[in-house]
Amino acid sequence: MIPDPVTTVVAAATAIVGGYVAFLAYRGYRRNDSETMRVLAVGVLFIAVVPFLVSQVLAPVLRFSDAQAILGVTVAHTVGLVAIYRSFD
Repeated sequence: MIPDPVTTVVAAATAIVGGYVAFLAYRGYRRNDSETMRVLAVGVLFIAVVPFLVSQVLAPVLRFSDAQAILGVTVAHTVGLVAIYRSFD
C-alpha cells in the first residue's frame, strides 16, 4: 500500500518537531542533571517520533499488517504517556 504523500509529510513534520522538543528536554536534563527532563524527553520521543518510525519505516520494511502497525503505534503512545506521567513525580 502506497501512503498518501500529504499524510507522510505531516507525519514527518510531527516527528521532526517532536524530535526537536525531545532534544530540548534532553539538553535540559544534561544542563541541570534533571531526571524529570530525561524522562520527559523519552516520553516525547515515544509520542512523536517512534510512531512515525513504526508506521512509515518499520511497517513497510517488515511488511506489518495494518493491525500490527496500529498495535506498534499504540504501544509507542502508551509508553510515551507513561513516561510523561512519570516525569510529573
